[in-house]
Amino acid sequence: MQALGRLPLSLKLPLLGAAMMVLVGAVASQQVLRALAGVQDARVQELAQMHVEGLSVALGPLVLRRDVWEVYDTLDRASQGGEGRRMILTAVADDTGRVLAATDPGRVPMDSAIADLAQGAAALEDLSVGGSGPVLRLLAPLIYQGRMVGEIVTELDVSDLLIERRRALMLLILGNAVAIGVLAMAGYAALRQMLRPVSTLARQMTRTEGKPYPIPAAEIPRGDGELARLARTYNAMVGAVAAKAEAEKRLAERERFVALGRLSSSLAHEINNPLGGLLNAADTIRTFSDRPEVVRQSADLLDRGLRHLRDVTRASLDQNRMDMEHRPLSAEDFADLKLLIQPELSRQAQGMDWSVDLPGVPPGLAAGPVRQIALNLLLNASAAAGREGRIGLDASQGGAGLAIAISDNGAGMPQAALDRLLTDAPLSPGGGVGLRLVRDLTLGLGGHIAHHRAGGVTRIIVSFGPEPGVQDAEG
Repeated sequence: MQALGRLPLSLKLPLLGAAMMVLVGAVASQQVLRALAGVQDARVQELAQMHVEGLSVALGPLVLRRDVWEVYDTLDRASQGGEGRRMILTAVADDTGRVLAATDPGRVPMDSAIADLAQGAAALEDLSVGGSGPVLRLLAPLIYQGRMVGEIVTELDVSDLLIERRRALMLLILGNAVAIGVLAMAGYAALRQMLRPVSTLARQMTRTEGKPYPIPAAEIPRGDGELARLARTYNAMVGAVAAKAEAEKRLAERERFVALGRLSSSLAHEINNPLGGLLNAADTIRTFSDRPEVVRQSADLLDRGLRHLRDVTRASLDQNRMDMEHRPLSAEDFADLKLLIQPELSRQAQGMDWSVDLPGVPPGLAAGPVRQIALNLLLNASAAAGREGRIGLDASQGGAGLAIAISDNGAGMPQAALDRLLTDAPLSPGGGVGLRLVRDLTLGLGGHIAHHRAGGVTRIIVSFGPEPGVQDAEG
């Protein structure tokens, strides 16, 4: 049964049709054989009746006179006829049951008891070719002038009728087998042709290239049948999925550029402020070049300012380098994140709680995606906290995983933002900067995202490693 269930539909339906045809053929063959048996039985009964009636007319007076020789002569002449050849033995007895004559005296002696020969004989109306053998035995009364004057026992050879019946059975079996085979093959070919769109649909849906593919127009059935509508509906769904994926990709890219724009603005502000001091230090050196202590102090200021600008520039470059996706994550990456977010915090006068506890390098995590995840969440937390708000980052490594928690004391995430971060629901405007990108990057690294809000603080926890027990909890 399991093997039958694994067969394709184009095979199961023809097999089911063949099984039904076998059943119908068996019933039809049974009816044909029954009708043939009825015809044969009627022929044998008619022949036996004519034989008995003819003998009754011819032998009646002879049996009354007990004229043995005339009885024998009549039986001999009757056996020479065309229909008499089927009668391989006929015996006639008087009213006392003693044999007067038989066509085979050696087998049925004169004056023997007819009852010995009549054992197993059937009456005329009970004769049937489908008996136990090729010879039928008939026991009939010998009626003359309305009264019974003796008995007749006749054996009929029906071997040719049995052969005819077996031949009919073999022809029926062969004919049914050929018909079933031809119809099953024709049904298989027809159903395979009819189900080709379904097979094409299944093949397109199970392709493993990462996105659905439409059914080629040449393989869509003509007309407006169910299969044609199914194929067109599938193609429309593939087009809608592709359009949705393209729209989400463009929106994610736009959100990435928005995040980069905000970051660039903050970095420009962070770089512009030290430049004024550095220019003043350079003017001081030119003005007081004859005073070594002033030159030394100005040079120290220049060194500190240039080192700070170098660190900011390096962190910004590292954040946008493409090859970071292949570099393992390290604690220095979180130091760069702190440097990158600091200008935005300074601009909004925000406070920050920062805790990074990484005793080792988490295995299998690329620096680029993790930095992008953390930076996007930090920018969203800063925007949610508002001016003079407070945000936090807590990165810790435990067991085989890494957990990064971003917190803020803002008003909480709107439902559109939660949908972007925690579900694959269609994107809607106003959902936050890069939250869907955060979700895609996290799932791509095999991570999990959880959302908690308690005591006026929102926490987004991104974990990499064993799946946590709670994916989304609100307190």
